[in-house]
Amino acid sequence: MPQGVPAPGTVPQDGLTTRQRRNQPVLAVHTGPGKGKSTAAFGMALRAWNQGFDVGVFQFVKSAKWKVGEEAAFRALGELHRSSGVGGAVEWHKMGEGWSWTRKKGSEVDHAAAAAEGWREIVRRIEQQTYRFYVLDEFTYPLEWGWVDVAEVVEVLRNRQGDQHVVVTGRYAPRELIEAADLVTEMTKIKHPMDAGRKGQRGIEW
Repeated sequence: MPQGVPAPGTVPQDGLTTRQRRNQPVLAVHTGPGKGKSTAAFGMALRAWNQGFDVGVFQFVKSAKWKVGEEAAFRALGELHRSSGVGGAVEWHKMGEGWSWTRKKGSEVDHAAAAAEGWREIVRRIEQQTYRFYVLDEFTYPLEWGWVDVAEVVEVLRNRQGDQHVVVTGRYAPRELIEAADLVTEMTKIKHPMDAGRKGQRGIEW
C-alpha cells in the first residue's frame, strides 16, 4: 500500500469520511517467533511521540536488570517534552513498579497475581484515556499462561474510548486477540546469529 493508500475495493461502505476513517484508533499485534516484535512497536511509539501523542509503555516479561536501550531513549524524549513541549509525554512502566514477576521471589500464584494487577492498572489507564499510544510489551505471555483472561482483554481493548492506539507484542498471541486487532504482523525467523552460537550484543539486542 504505497503512501498509505488502501488497496482497490477495500474501502468500506460505513458512512464515514476519509478523515474519520483515517483517525480511527488502531489495535496492533506483533507476534511470531522472529526477532523485532518489540523493536517495531517502539518504532511506532516513536512516530506517535513525534505527533505529540502521550505514550505509555508497559513491559511484562523482560528483566528489570536488563538495560533496555529504548527505555533510555524514550525517557530522554519524555524529558525533552517536559522541558520544551516538543513531542508527547512518556511514561515507562517496567519490572519492579508493581506488576512484574521476573527476578522476584514467590510462587507462580504470586507471579500470576502480580501480572493480573498489571493488567488492572492498564485498564485504569485506558478508562481514564491517559495515553494516546500504548505499548503492551511481551503481554501475550501472561495471556498464554492463563494469568490474565483473554476474553476480558479483548473486550477492554475493543471497547476502549477515544483515540487510543494500542500495540501488543510477544509470541503466541491468542486467536481471539488476533481476530480483534486491526493490524497483525507475524515475525518469522529465517536466520539469527544465535543459531551460530553468537550471543546477543550491544546495539542489536539491547
